[in-house]
Amino acid sequence: MVLESPCLLCGSTAEQIKTTDGARYFICPRCALIHLDPASRLSATAELARYQLHENDPNDPEYVRFLQRLADPVIQRLRQGASGLDFGCGPSPVLSRLLTNAGFPCEAYDPFFAADASLLKRRYEYVTCCEVVEHVHDPARTFTVLRSLLAPGGLLGVMTRFYPGSEAFDDWWYRRDPTHVCFYNETTMQWIALHHGLSVDFPRPDVALFEAPA
Repeated sequence: MVLESPCLLCGSTAEQIKTTDGARYFICPRCALIHLDPASRLSATAELARYQLHENDPNDPEYVRFLQRLADPVIQRLRQGASGLDFGCGPSPVLSRLLTNAGFPCEAYDPFFAADASLLKRRYEYVTCCEVVEHVHDPARTFTVLRSLLAPGGLLGVMTRFYPGSEAFDDWWYRRDPTHVCFYNETTMQWIALHHGLSVDFPRPDVALFEAPA
């Protein structure tokens, strides 16, 4: 018997992916999102505890180079002085500081660590979302919020590991993090772009760069 679940992004019927460890995931035939069974998610307390263990050190050159995989292609498309928001900055807003120091003033928002809701009522010339969307429990709502933050012509840069073919998903290391509950590939990002009236390209592996119409 094949188990089914509503897709958390587009609402279509997603079918279970078999895994050897018994974890229950579902893949959507329409938008290609893979999501973890909501019953298997961590509690909010346990999830926060995991995030508090993250060591996002601005003095670690390897970590800064990692962030630049997203920051650099965003910067290349911006006018000097463009202002933005880093959505999901985590306990240490390193990416927003990096962008601000490069001449692109950036606010920082995070639902756990910097939950200033007033930042979500503004529009920005760019928004970054680095290693965030794999954690969100409601990707449909999250991408609706992200779209609402973009000014005309605004850019949205999203970085997350794109999953390999579904046949390789079982052995994929990225799904082993218990806070990772949604997984995307280029097909998913193209569906998001079409649904929200955006264009999208992929300037680097695991990076989607969306653009709103001017």
